[in-house]
Amino acid sequence: MVVHLAVHLENGQCVYFTSENVRARRAMSPPLTTLTEFSTLCRNDTFARTLLYSEVPNYFTWNTTTRKFQRRKQGRAVQEHLNLYSTDALGRLYTVHPNNAECFYLRLSLINVRGPTSFQELKTVNDHVCATFRKACQKLNPLENDAHWDISLAAASNTAQPQQIRNLFSIILTTCFPANPKGLWVKYKDYMKLGMIAPNRYGNDIFDRDIQRETHFDVNELQTFVGIKLPKLVLEQ
Repeated sequence: MVVHLAVHLENGQCVYFTSENVRARRAMSPPLTTLTEFSTLCRNDTFARTLLYSEVPNYFTWNTTTRKFQRRKQGRAVQEHLNLYSTDALGRLYTVHPNNAECFYLRLSLINVRGPTSFQELKTVNDHVCATFRKACQKLNPLENDAHWDISLAAASNTAQPQQIRNLFSIILTTCFPANPKGLWVKYKDYMKLGMIAPNRYGNDIFDRDIQRETHFDVNELQTFVGIKLPKLVLEQ
């Protein structure tokens, strides 16, 4: 079972207004989410403090009525922890586009930081509170081996068109500063080629196909054509 986990900035969760709740100042009391309650859980449960956000569904269920995490009551007993059970449930954080920089780096922090009790703690590295999640990530240095960008490009290569993959690669280069951009290029260049059909997938980017056609003439045929026509040109030509 896959459990989707919310990713949003502090007080940035979605609020839906209806004719019934608009007068109740719904925006003043935004709904609880799996992310806000992950922090609450970490404040109240010592075992949760040892977990990454994505690991929580292994041991806790999300109650959609109370909008709280609660310990599982069935599964494999966890040694040395009373009344704690684990399952094979997978936690999956919703994806965030790199253009949404702060939220993107918040997500990256959640992937790497265990048991945060608040958004501020996610910004804290070595007892220093960073101004942004991006600066916190730079201090944590979770990108040093480019694994995250590798995963992002691999996922895009399965479904996206060449132009979309190139756009993603450009964003990674200009905003995310990968440690080994050449390595990423070599690995995924076949998926980014103009109009080329990448391995095991089909492309329908008309613009790319037009450019490919214009750049793949028969060179020998063109040389023969020029050799025949060139002597016939007059000085004005």
